[in-house]
Amino acid sequence: MKWQELAATSHYRTAVAVKQALQRGDMHDAILGLEELIDALSGANQRALEHHLIRPMQHIIKWKVQPERRSRSWVAIIHNAREAIRELQEDTPSLTDDRIRHRWDTCSRKAHRKAEGDIDREIPQMGLSWEEVCEAAYTLEAN
Repeated sequence: MKWQELAATSHYRTAVAVKQALQRGDMHDAILGLEELIDALSGANQRALEHHLIRPMQHIIKWKVQPERRSRSWVAIIHNAREAIRELQEDTPSLTDDRIRHRWDTCSRKAHRKAEGDIDREIPQMGLSWEEVCEAAYTLEAN
């Protein structure tokens, strides 16, 4: 069985193939399949974490450079991404805050490029703090 290829294309089909290997009594093959499946799931969770971290960063950058364009949808995106990160961390305890900090600079650069694409102009590089991305309240002022 080509476990690495299978795990990269379908987690479900990999799990079914592992079950079949177990039913055949082929423990060695099943263990190989499980190892590849675990690696694939870990990578998928890491990519999901990065996606959910980039989203609020992208919108916070825009929040800073385009205050006149702030909207309820930006607020919702920031809050929903934070919630998705917390849920992912609950489901995958290895995705700790330290793991987030380890990917922080990479995600920040990606968010910066996305924000520039969104507003179709260059934005000076700016650092984003943990507090800004993960804790600060973002609301629209009442008129």
